Amino acid sequence: MSHFSTLRTKITDAEILKASLRDLGISVKTEADVRGYNGQRVRSDIVAILEGEYDLGWSRNTDGSFDLIADLWGVAKRHNQTELINSINQKYAVNKTLAEVKRPGLQNANVKLVLQK
Repeated sequence: MSHFSTLRTKITDAEILKASLRDLGISVKTEADVRGYNGQRVRSDIVAILEGEYDLGWSRNTDGSFDLIADLWGVAKRHNQTELINSINQKYAVNKTLAEVKRPGLQNANVKLVLQK
């Protein structure tokens, strides 16, 4: 029986996700296996290599969004999974916003980012 859970996300940009993970000091692999319980593995498009024996992975859906795939029980053994996933989502949101602002036509836009905890 698999220990892996799949969670729907609003992440759509692979490059920004990878950059966000690196910004947080997390090693990234593409087209790699997510490590889970008892040596179980599942292939994902993007993998965050975590300290310990478990990883987080993202697999692209047909609509362009990514699902988060992980053995959440295992991740929780060494990490506060809620804080970890929230920090990844927050960093992604900031990086995605900054990338959108740099698009042509928005150079003179005023942007105000408000981060809340």
